[in-house]
Amino acid sequence: MATFQFIAKNSAGQEQRGTIEAGDRAGAIAAIRAQNLMPTALGEVKGGGAPAPAKSAKKPPAKAPAASGKKKGFGQIEIKLPAFMRGRVKPKDLTTFTRQLATLVNAGLPLMRCIEVMKKQKMAPAMKDCLDGISEGIAGGATFSESLTAYPKIFDNLYINMVKAGEAGGVLEVVLNRLAEFAEKAQKIKNKVKGAMIYPAVVLTAAIGITAFLLLTVIPKFKQVFDDLLGGAELPPITQFVMGLADFVENNGLMVGAGIVALVVAKKLIAKTEKGAYVFDKIRLKLPVIGSLVSRTAIGQFSRTLGTLLSSGVPILQALTIVRDTTANRVVRRAVQTVHDAVKEGESMTDPLASSGVFPPMVVSMVQVGEETGALPDMLTRIANTYDDEVDNAVAGLTSAIEPALIIFLAVVVGTIVIAMFLPMIKIISTVSAAG
Repeated sequence: MATFQFIAKNSAGQEQRGTIEAGDRAGAIAAIRAQNLMPTALGEVKGGGAPAPAKSAKKPPAKAPAASGKKKGFGQIEIKLPAFMRGRVKPKDLTTFTRQLATLVNAGLPLMRCIEVMKKQKMAPAMKDCLDGISEGIAGGATFSESLTAYPKIFDNLYINMVKAGEAGGVLEVVLNRLAEFAEKAQKIKNKVKGAMIYPAVVLTAAIGITAFLLLTVIPKFKQVFDDLLGGAELPPITQFVMGLADFVENNGLMVGAGIVALVVAKKLIAKTEKGAYVFDKIRLKLPVIGSLVSRTAIGQFSRTLGTLLSSGVPILQALTIVRDTTANRVVRRAVQTVHDAVKEGESMTDPLASSGVFPPMVVSMVQVGEETGALPDMLTRIANTYDDEVDNAVAGLTSAIEPALIIFLAVVVGTIVIAMFLPMIKIISTVSAAG
């Protein structure tokens, strides 16, 4: 057994010093954590004399995987970073891991023991490989949050910074529960929006497929019949329009397809530029019906993310930076950056929020009240809950409105083609009857 001298913080954030006996450095860290302490420095007392200088428990985080698949990690330990690092863990798997880890930590188990228990659970292979690397990092003396930085494709800045704040405040289980709730609510909203888009996409695909089939296969046959039976007589205007459209698609189909592909590629290339992406995001916010849904979703995400970070103890400037980096819409991102700059200068969040043109007066007023009363995290959570409900209602209303609209659209398209083909048929039948 060796004797280690340590410096750690308790749940109140107060610094404590002491010594502890353990078989190795990893065992010492586990024993310190078992006392609900967060080690910040650890050194072995050699030969019973003066203790060796305390070594910081904070080691440089492992970086992205090298070409060899291995990377020098924490201390002298080599952490194997396998091929899964090139992929991502599903949000559902990450949420399940976070929720289960919070339960184990809340039960009083040391963090290393929690991770060992988690590794025995049934989960995606990628997540198990990730846990192996995290346990190696912690065994090497790094904190949990530092170990997470080795896996940026799995744990984003929001996750890592919240865990770091939870470690510093001794409330890791609380932070993990908040992360799980945040992920569950975000995924719920995302699934509802995606679900609302499935039906329109299916109907539009069906409409395009049916229309293309009629124009390319059915209409040309009718055209041949009309030429033979009507002897070049003038056709009704609607029939001429449909046949002209069929000729255009048949003769220029490849050109039309190439044009559509070119537009899609051009859109993607423009969207990759900062200015182009900003313009497209601004257009999305201004679109009728859809714009309101995009705006509400973005405001809800902003409020919930910022509120969750602040309630977890993350400083306001750092929290705003994380919110900015995790916001998809460039217009909202630019507004958050303006708020960040104002707060950095000692100003209130209210004025830049109001001048951005993105946040409604109700949101600005609630943020102002939160700042004045010192209850900003609670106010932001209330805003997020309100906007989540509005998104739910908007998605339900949009789905209800889209369904009949698309059915009518499909009926008009197909009906127009059918009518265009039957009008000449009526004329043919009348001519044959008169001749008989």
